[in-house]
Amino acid sequence: MALIQYIGRIQFDDGARRTLPDELLRVGIRRPLVVSDRGLEANGVLATALESLDGWEEAPSFLDVPSNPTESAVRAALAVYRENGCDGVIAVGGGSPMDCGKAVALLATHNRPLEAYLARTGGEARITRDIAPIVAIPTTAGTGSEIGRGASITLATGEKEVFIGPNLVPRVAICDPELTHGLPPQLTAATGVDAFSHAFEAYLSPAVNPPADAIALEALRRMHRWLPRAVADGHDRDARWNVMMAALEAAMTTWKGLGLTHALSMPFDDLGLHHGTVVGVLLPHTVNFLAEAVPMERITAVAGALGTTPENLAEELALFTSRLGLPEGLGALGVDPGRLHGFSVLAAGTAFNRTAPGDATAADYERIARSAMRPYTPHAALIR
Repeated sequence: MALIQYIGRIQFDDGARRTLPDELLRVGIRRPLVVSDRGLEANGVLATALESLDGWEEAPSFLDVPSNPTESAVRAALAVYRENGCDGVIAVGGGSPMDCGKAVALLATHNRPLEAYLARTGGEARITRDIAPIVAIPTTAGTGSEIGRGASITLATGEKEVFIGPNLVPRVAICDPELTHGLPPQLTAATGVDAFSHAFEAYLSPAVNPPADAIALEALRRMHRWLPRAVADGHDRDARWNVMMAALEAAMTTWKGLGLTHALSMPFDDLGLHHGTVVGVLLPHTVNFLAEAVPMERITAVAGALGTTPENLAEELALFTSRLGLPEGLGALGVDPGRLHGFSVLAAGTAFNRTAPGDATAADYERIARSAMRPYTPHAALIR
């Protein structure tokens, strides 16, 4: 039997940020905690996102979210939430503020330790509808956390863990492409290719969800066309609109689950590398494994969405990420090959590996990682 779940309310368009006051009233938030980061405060994007909210400057806030959110940051934000009698969260930013905001909303209403809600130990069943309401305002086009059912947090133990459950989906996502116009090319590319990989991996997931499959192919086509334009000119309004829409579409598909690059990229967070950059570097190197694990008609459909053939799919992925200016290989990111075995063991144990096709082992992940140390070369073309 196929379980098909979908998302909540979305406001999407240039200027959508101006709907924030009405949306807060609709979900019953009267004293929100603003969760964001210092970078968005400094560059003025946070102020722009909240400009329609009267007195937002005096609203309780937590702006010290690190690039990879941690349990200690969640605890600090939770203290601000409780000290100020907050009744909901406005999360503004990329995936880090949104994931931190989700964890705050969870712990504000649930009494167990954070690790009790881990996806890999059945924590989803413990995340109830009592979670505090969340309004998410993305300032990048990539992570999909604004409509996603998951969050990634590095626990006090140092392990990065995944939390998944339909009750983690924000009550409202306010997606305003204008908030992404100042995003630098490198970050535009990294977050965009992360969204691209969401659609790519969700479509190839063995889970049954035909609506998500149709959306995934559209997201791939849209991102493949428009992301290079957004990287080249960050103020191209059409490109920014379409890249954010593609990222939103890709996020809709992740209910099927993700796959190889997300499982393998998680341990690399310990190195301080950007998640999307690592995903983009890994993506072409997964095709050989996928060729053996996924029905050919699926590979053909993905290749067709990108204007290529199954035989040239890996090469097209490599060319796409190269056009975006992403590094060509993990070696270019300074990755120590001696870490790859341990990272591969961790990847095989992630929740993402359970939704990936093919039952990949640690040895499979290590082969992918070692291949990705160098730039992709067409010698490994897909042949069935």
